[in-house]
Amino acid sequence: MQFDERELIERCRTGDDTAFAELVDRYKDLVYGLIHRMVGDRGLADDLAQDVFLKVHRGLPYFRGEARLSTWIFRIVQNVCVQARSGRPPDVPLDGIGGDRPPRQFGSEDRAFDSLEDRDRLDKALARLPPNYRMLVVAHYIKGVQYEALAEALNLPLGTVKTHLHRAKRRLRELLEK
Repeated sequence: MQFDERELIERCRTGDDTAFAELVDRYKDLVYGLIHRMVGDRGLADDLAQDVFLKVHRGLPYFRGEARLSTWIFRIVQNVCVQARSGRPPDVPLDGIGGDRPPRQFGSEDRAFDSLEDRDRLDKALARLPPNYRMLVVAHYIKGVQYEALAEALNLPLGTVKTHLHRAKRRLRELLEK
């Protein structure tokens, strides 16, 4: 664990609101991005992100520091998403864009349209993946979470994480080819 991360955690534990605001600022994009990709709804993603940070705030006194803070937060995100989605079929965004970033401009309207169309297809295919595969794909390929951090957060062997990601990629490819 990095020294400044430990210091930040300790400051949060002493009730330093500025430190907690810094923690939220550091991890808000990762948390919101993962949740939004999992649930596909901005409003729900906002609510769930708040829930994650509430759990982080309440859980910091019990955080042992055996894992990196980001790994611990990722695990909380996963649990919150699983709880929120239990019993619900996957949502497919109607706007097709996903909304968490504006479409890229290529200088040609045809290419920009193709990019939006590809993004729409990817979002719909991701929504059709099983939740555990979707979480892995979004975390690793879209948000850049390393294999080791995923294995640690999910309490799975590294090889299992790699296997699940391989299967998820293969299933995503099948969905995109249809």
